[in-house]
Amino acid sequence: MGKTQPIKKADDVQRLKEYYLEKKQIRNYTMVTLALNTSLRISDLLHLKWIDVYNFKTHKYREHINLVEQKTGKKNSIALNSEATKALELLKRTLDTFCQDTYIFKSRIGDNQPIGRICAFRIIKEAVNDLNLEGIISCHSLRKTFGYHAWKKGVPPALIMSIYNHSSIEITKRYLSIDQDDKDEVFLGMNL
Repeated sequence: MGKTQPIKKADDVQRLKEYYLEKKQIRNYTMVTLALNTSLRISDLLHLKWIDVYNFKTHKYREHINLVEQKTGKKNSIALNSEATKALELLKRTLDTFCQDTYIFKSRIGDNQPIGRICAFRIIKEAVNDLNLEGIISCHSLRKTFGYHAWKKGVPPALIMSIYNHSSIEITKRYLSIDQDDKDEVFLGMNL
């Protein structure tokens, strides 16, 4: 098995999100949308509770998710964009109960448990297979997709490195999965 890759085509990203909407799998749609828009590792994403994204006093979504990353132990503050809050609101409207200590991506098993990483992997893998998406796509691909599309929009790799909390630019470069097609696009677009 090779390393996971970002979803490079914007159309494929949109198709992935729409896949869950068409199947009325709102929890899964929200999970994928939040992963794509926050660059969170799946372990951090699955452990988010509603209090992490919603202010129950003001009845508004928070501007930032503030957390300590499980893998690195580093603090991170991630702005919630409109796509993320729209997906969260869609999910919130489908819930029977909405409590601050409830996991956002709640499992059907147990009283208040998040879905597990294996479950998240299966959710994504099924969609990837059904949609015939190219490459090795997994949960971690969603994190890499964020960085790849940020880079394509002109965000400097050093800033992406900071967003990811990476310790070196080399790690970030690997995440971006820059290939010959990306290099060709630069060369063909220059025409000085």
